[in-house]
Amino acid sequence: MKFYTTTPLYYVNDKPHLGTAYATCMAEVLNQYRQLIGFETLFLTGIDEHGQKIQQTAERRHVSPQAHCDEYAKNFISTWNNLEIDYDIFYRTTDPKHKKAVQDLLTRLNAKGDIYDQNYEGWYCVSDEAFYPEDDLIDGKSPTGKPVEKISEKNYFFKMSKYQQILIDHIKQNPDFIQPESKKNEVLGFLAKPLEDLSISRPKSRIHWGIEIPFDKEHVTYVWVDALSNYAAAVGMFDDPKMFEMWWNQATVQHIIGKDILITHTVYWTTLLLAADLKLPDQIFAHGWILNKDSGKMSKSEGEVIDPLQVVKDVGLESFKYYISSEIRFGNDAPFSQEMVVQKINSDLANTLGNLLSRSTNLIAKFYDGAIPAGTSDMTELKTVGLNLFSKVKNAILKNEPHTATAEVISYLKMINQFVETKAPWKMAKENPEEAAIVLRDTLEALRISAILLSPILKQKMSSLFTSLDYKFDKSKAEEECNNWYGLTTHAKITKPEPLFPRQ
Repeated sequence: MKFYTTTPLYYVNDKPHLGTAYATCMAEVLNQYRQLIGFETLFLTGIDEHGQKIQQTAERRHVSPQAHCDEYAKNFISTWNNLEIDYDIFYRTTDPKHKKAVQDLLTRLNAKGDIYDQNYEGWYCVSDEAFYPEDDLIDGKSPTGKPVEKISEKNYFFKMSKYQQILIDHIKQNPDFIQPESKKNEVLGFLAKPLEDLSISRPKSRIHWGIEIPFDKEHVTYVWVDALSNYAAAVGMFDDPKMFEMWWNQATVQHIIGKDILITHTVYWTTLLLAADLKLPDQIFAHGWILNKDSGKMSKSEGEVIDPLQVVKDVGLESFKYYISSEIRFGNDAPFSQEMVVQKINSDLANTLGNLLSRSTNLIAKFYDGAIPAGTSDMTELKTVGLNLFSKVKNAILKNEPHTATAEVISYLKMINQFVETKAPWKMAKENPEEAAIVLRDTLEALRISAILLSPILKQKMSSLFTSLDYKFDKSKAEEECNNWYGLTTHAKITKPEPLFPRQ
């Protein structure tokens, strides 16, 4: 089973912010979980480097557009490395391979008769890199509130309207194609109106920083057509049939995007693929926005744009990843603050997981010379629930619900704590050490399974937990290990760990 996950290509006019870090970290967490539940995965992220905004920014900085892009590419790579994003492909649209793929796509569509040219007049927004009809303007500005200018020029157009009904039918026949459900309904609402054809070029007299139209050297490709092509180009569209078959045609392909770029991905990209006779992605999933603690949108003007690396410095990388994975329902908007992260970590991890590990290892050190005791139990509720936990987590991940997956594990950890409280092995060890040994061994087994199922988020912390239990974790055997109640080695020496999650 193969699963190909992509993030959007981020625009290189700024450093990564909390929103881009959120999207990338969530894609990475889902990718790690998919590896855990048995998928062979491919994970792509990258940067979008063409367009008028890049050209103008480079001119203001008195550098070439390529030099500007190279500098900002380093910012993204550095940030993703610091956030321990384990991507397979970092894609850049200035790569010669990408240029060829875009031109091959346009050549194919032109040969099919799906591209035509005509003079066009409309209101153009440089910030949005888009034309708007006058009826769409709000107080003389674009729908996003950005300045527009009246432009008249020759453009090439893609016959997007030709594929409107085919796309509508596909969406209705494949209920998971666009998720969450509210976003699918939004796209169907957009498609209920007549679909206009898409302008796919800009004249070089206005924009030179782009991929040249292969059949007209005086025009460059519209930045969205350029950027969207990356997902298929990265896995061999038109130039590597074997790779394309493996990672596009046979794999499950999922695009994770922000809700603000929903239409470009679900309508522009899909109709381009339909015109090129290529498979559509299996799912386009639109996540929500990270809001301020008062549930308002973060904005530069209010000084609320948050540096993700500063957040990580303040609360810890794995604490940050755990918060966004467990507290936020993927697909929804959600408030964020450092205080919220600390509260969540103290509740779920310090109190529920960390204290349980410390408590159980202390008791084994005290009563069993620091070695995992022998003894086996009959089928208990703790064991029954533990052996079903992997399937619950797997089902949640298949539905893009890491918050549900983590909630299942935390619920189980609370059950383990209650089990320990009820059995009171610190009392039992004095009167019935054999029975207490079974209680503590079952506790450690339950902890082991829980740690396996949190390891995609808490890699380093759970690695420390495994080390303290003298347990060698093999991700490729995660399901087998979670379905084996006695996976720890009897009489193995445990080590008392440093507090995994010191209270903040």
